[in-house]
Amino acid sequence: NEGKHSIIYGILPLLFTVNKHKPWIEASYHGVITENMDTVLLDPPLVALDKDAPVPYAGEICAFKINGDDAPFEAVVLNRTSGEGVLRASSPVDCENQKEYTFIIQAYDCGAGPSGANWKKSHKAVVHIQVDDVNEFSPIFRESLYKASITEGKIYDSILQVEAWDQDCSPQYSQICNYEIVTAGTPFAIDRNGNIRNTERLSYDKQQSYKIMVTAFDCGQKRAKEDVVVHIEVKPVCKPGWQGWNKRVDYEPGTGSKQLFPKMHLETCGGPLSGVKAMVELQTNHIGKGCDRETYSEKSLQKLCGAASGSTDLLPAPSPSTNWTAALLTDSGRDSDLIYRFDGRQAANVPDHVVPQNLTDQFTIATWMKHGPSPGLRAEKETLLCSSDKTEMNRHHYSLYVHNCRLVFLLRRDFTQLDTFRPAEFHWKLEQICDKEWHYYVINVEFPAVTLFVDGVTYEPYLVTDDWPIHASKIDTQLTVGACWQGGEVATPRFTQYFRGSLSGLTIRPGRIETQKVISCLQACKEGLDINSLESLAKDIKFHFNPAQSVLVVEGEDVDSINTAMTKVSYINSRQFPTPGLRRLHITTTVQCFGEDTCLSIPDIKAVVMVLPPSEPRITIAGSNRLVRPASDLRGPLGVAPFKELHITSTVMKGDGFARRPGVMEVMHNLDYCDVLVIGEELNPDRESLEIHHSALLGKHLDATNSTSGISIYGVDSMAHYEQALRQVRYRNWRPANLSERRFRLTCSELNGRYTSNEFNLEVSVLHHSAPVEHANHMAVQSQYMRPIHHPLMMHSLNSHMSGSAPPAATVVIVVCIAALVVIVVIGVYRIHATHQEGSREDEDEVKDAEEEWDNSALTITVNPMEVRQEEHEEEEEEEEEELVGGVTSAESENTDEEEDDDEGREAAKERKQKGKLGWDSSSITY
Repeated sequence: NEGKHSIIYGILPLLFTVNKHKPWIEASYHGVITENMDTVLLDPPLVALDKDAPVPYAGEICAFKINGDDAPFEAVVLNRTSGEGVLRASSPVDCENQKEYTFIIQAYDCGAGPSGANWKKSHKAVVHIQVDDVNEFSPIFRESLYKASITEGKIYDSILQVEAWDQDCSPQYSQICNYEIVTAGTPFAIDRNGNIRNTERLSYDKQQSYKIMVTAFDCGQKRAKEDVVVHIEVKPVCKPGWQGWNKRVDYEPGTGSKQLFPKMHLETCGGPLSGVKAMVELQTNHIGKGCDRETYSEKSLQKLCGAASGSTDLLPAPSPSTNWTAALLTDSGRDSDLIYRFDGRQAANVPDHVVPQNLTDQFTIATWMKHGPSPGLRAEKETLLCSSDKTEMNRHHYSLYVHNCRLVFLLRRDFTQLDTFRPAEFHWKLEQICDKEWHYYVINVEFPAVTLFVDGVTYEPYLVTDDWPIHASKIDTQLTVGACWQGGEVATPRFTQYFRGSLSGLTIRPGRIETQKVISCLQACKEGLDINSLESLAKDIKFHFNPAQSVLVVEGEDVDSINTAMTKVSYINSRQFPTPGLRRLHITTTVQCFGEDTCLSIPDIKAVVMVLPPSEPRITIAGSNRLVRPASDLRGPLGVAPFKELHITSTVMKGDGFARRPGVMEVMHNLDYCDVLVIGEELNPDRESLEIHHSALLGKHLDATNSTSGISIYGVDSMAHYEQALRQVRYRNWRPANLSERRFRLTCSELNGRYTSNEFNLEVSVLHHSAPVEHANHMAVQSQYMRPIHHPLMMHSLNSHMSGSAPPAATVVIVVCIAALVVIVVIGVYRIHATHQEGSREDEDEVKDAEEEWDNSALTITVNPMEVRQEEHEEEEEEEEEELVGGVTSAESENTDEEEDDDEGREAAKERKQKGKLGWDSSSITY
């Protein structure tokens, strides 16, 4: 064995030193690598062969080397024996930086031994590496914003082209394969090349510009990171018409006159013109009764407009005293405007006590009416107002009806007046009667002449027919609204000739006719068109309004002058609390050219004025809720003033643009009625009254009615005047023995109940004294109105002095005393007369206090000169008592019962003293 080993060890060195062959590799390689990856796929695979195999080292492959410093690759031997290797990236490979690489590679064997000496290398092989792209970049548009403009009415093949690009290196991922419009509902389309076109004809009037968003996709369907904005402006074809106006104008209540079209101008496309005529129409038919009018009650409106008193409202608001309208249909939600709707089945009989019994030869019938054409070929009579026989017969004494769109007024006089043919039927044929719009009708009768006013314009009847007067009879008549009462010649009395339409404010006034001024006031609109700065208009401008100022016509020869005039057209609403909502505007324009009637067609304009809701006022009544008065005050001729400390205020909420919270602001506005309601049992006229003196209403637009339920003061007037009037309401009770308290409730309204105040409750409490004390001075308890004094006055002690010889000194004293008494009486009469002139403005307490002060300041009458010292001592005591009495204020005397009792006690003590000193003879001197 040892010999064998020695032989092997002798041969090995010989083997290690033999390296006869160099490695062999392919002549060229083609490889592919995906960017950002490190593995290269080679074709053919990287394998080196050596013919020295299987000799160790000489037949093994130890390395692959790449020639080229810039090639980011390395070759690694995987198996030295088989010669397999792999090519990989030594650093990240980016296709966008370099798409392919070419370099030389050689294989090296392991040499002749472990030291690697005598190694051999293969021939040079060419390696070509291609970098595969990854879709890592999104498309990017070359512009951040694209703009284009087109002319309206045309179809374009391409309006503009948008372009996007991609940073990826390969054609697959770097090319843009598709564009898309992101904005939905636009009249545009885009092709794969980025060309944008319109899909329909565009209109400048409809839309002046479009903003669309566009995106792009590469061929790998990667979407653009950011979409691009495309602005397309539509340019108008020059078309004549008004430009620069807004379709809606907001109107804030209380802002006066507001311009409707401050930037409007007329485009005529450069053509020579000879004249322009523009008509602006404000359409308010849907507001109230044709426009925004005051919605006060009919009585309040007539007083506000200065109409004569004595009219009877035949369609009042339903109430316990006016219940004949309760069954009629009303249009609600009309801004407190009381409107009755008749559908041919409703009518109302007016109670006899309401109907004026003698209309005389002069009277007025007025009403608002809205009426349309009557259905059917043969239209029946539609009666608004009819006075006919209540029973037995069917005679119409007077009536107002519509027949075939004609308004007819029938008036049959009595035989007692004139037994001849007389005018009886008056006919008017007007478009307004059946145009389904509100109109104000007034019939002034000055028999035999009858005149009709419609919206303030006079119309004479086109036909007047005569008839015999009606024979006098004892049959009662029935006045009916909405139909005619047929009480005779039928089995069952019934209504006939029903009215179909709407009525409001139906009144009749006997004894006189209405003036044109009052009629215009009653139907006047509070809103309309206006022109600001008339002085700034050109001289060639002509304009005129219709009576209601709802239509304005402007004419001129120069376009610039017309443009200036139209910018000054304004809307105005003079109501403090207007009806909110839309008012439509309609402008029609005609243009004349030289030598032609019309040359340009100007489209009409339709716009709206939006009247914003007004700030609603909060009406507050404040004052003392309890009034305590002695029974003697209630028995007095003036009674007591329950609301003497009353205050009425009104506030609105106003938002401040600079403040975070809205503020409360006090406002001044009118009221149209205040009602004082008796709570509990109604007033008993035999022992109590609640009334206001007529003088308290003088100089004011106020009137008053009272009943056992309370008192109502009505008329459109300021809160201050209502306050003054309410303070002078008097409550009297001349038998308050069993009365402990009376409660009243006061509420006030603006705009016929649209805004109402709080309910102010007041309690009047009565103080009863167990032992009533007689007044010493009877002048102090006299009424403001002078009453004659029937009992004669004379001192008892005077008889004794007069019967004998009176001492000279005593006689002088008596004469002086009598003269002083006469002076005092004269002063008292003067003061009572002055108080009477002041009316009911002063409370009874004040009158009593003033008279008591005068009474306490009177001279003491001396009877016996010998008792002067004693009387001086008594006078000092009385002065002390008077100082105590005079020191009590009126408020203290009203609020402190104990002090009132003390005062009466002092007065009784004084009276007893004077009665002890003075004796009065009822059979002596009178005055």
